Amino acid sequence: MFDRAILHMDLDAFFVSVECLRNSALLGKPLIIGGGTRGVVSSCSYEARRFGVHSAMPTKMAMRLCPDAIVIKGDMEAYSKHSKIVTEIIAEQAPLFEKASIDEFYLDLTGMDRHMGCWKWSKELRQRIIKESGLPISFGLSINKLVSKVGTGEAKPNGMKLVETGDEKGFLAPLSTSKIPSIGKATYKKLSFMGVRTVGKLAEIPPELLRREFGKQGLSIWRKANGLDDSPVVPFHERKSISTERTFNEDTIDVRYLKSRLTDMLTKLAFELREAQKLTSVITVKIRYADFNTYTHQCKIPYTANDRVLLEKTEELFDKLYQRRQLVRLLGVRFSGLVHGNYQMQLFEDTVEETQLLQQLDHIRRKFGKNALGRASSLLD
Repeated sequence: MFDRAILHMDLDAFFVSVECLRNSALLGKPLIIGGGTRGVVSSCSYEARRFGVHSAMPTKMAMRLCPDAIVIKGDMEAYSKHSKIVTEIIAEQAPLFEKASIDEFYLDLTGMDRHMGCWKWSKELRQRIIKESGLPISFGLSINKLVSKVGTGEAKPNGMKLVETGDEKGFLAPLSTSKIPSIGKATYKKLSFMGVRTVGKLAEIPPELLRREFGKQGLSIWRKANGLDDSPVVPFHERKSISTERTFNEDTIDVRYLKSRLTDMLTKLAFELREAQKLTSVITVKIRYADFNTYTHQCKIPYTANDRVLLEKTEELFDKLYQRRQLVRLLGVRFSGLVHGNYQMQLFEDTVEETQLLQQLDHIRRKFGKNALGRASSLLD
């Protein structure tokens, strides 16, 4: 019997699976979901992966590796629709679940063994999802989120993995350190340089040594290598919108100043969107004048979390809404129509350079705070 029973479920090559469900002629073909020749791969089929293609790779490079691949731009609206189908199935049966992204779920099944086996229940849920959604899904079951997630990765594609209580370290030990969540390319490279390539070897290193080499992250790495994770499953609540607004100390008619504040608000809000692993499809701009009359204007856009796209649309809305020669008291922006989705997965229009720049900017904001960086146009005060 489990002390805790945490189930991790992940839809296999989700975007690709949805495209194959919509067009069965794509089954078994090397398939790439992503942008044009200057874009990047959002997702790819297992057939394409055999040629070395992977997510976030420039599409141009992917096509050199796999010239016969079929490239599809991607349809975020369709992916969100199919994600919702799976979410509703899980919500109907699971006592407690967390939706980690558009295609990934954690379920807390603790105590279920008193009534029925967690393994049996998990298999039945997986079969129902496959039958009702038509999509392949893998899962891992263990005492915590970390081991279950790694277990799912080992079970893919379209498989199941049970890690019995007490077997966590033994299960993780032979795996590459790259299989541990949060160990990115730089950390993996540094560990390899230290002669540490397996999780078992990593688990043997004194935590103080890892802390000295990697800072606070070192202790987290040590815990994960030893299969330790007490993070809870956070109940799923769909957030409908995020917004921000600014009331000025003095009412203003300065259009340049207003647009600089709008840019600053939008940049921070877009970062919040990406950090929450959300994409938006509706932008609303709000203006309150000195006489307290308030007006809003909104538009629907393809799902995105890209600063450039959001800023262009927001400025268009502002230009349509702003009535010149009237003092403005308050300015606001709202993103709604939100769906779960890692922004890296939704790069159907972006160039490689733009994507890399955005990732670096977000990295700096995480390290030094969201106010650490801003666009030059937002510095006017």
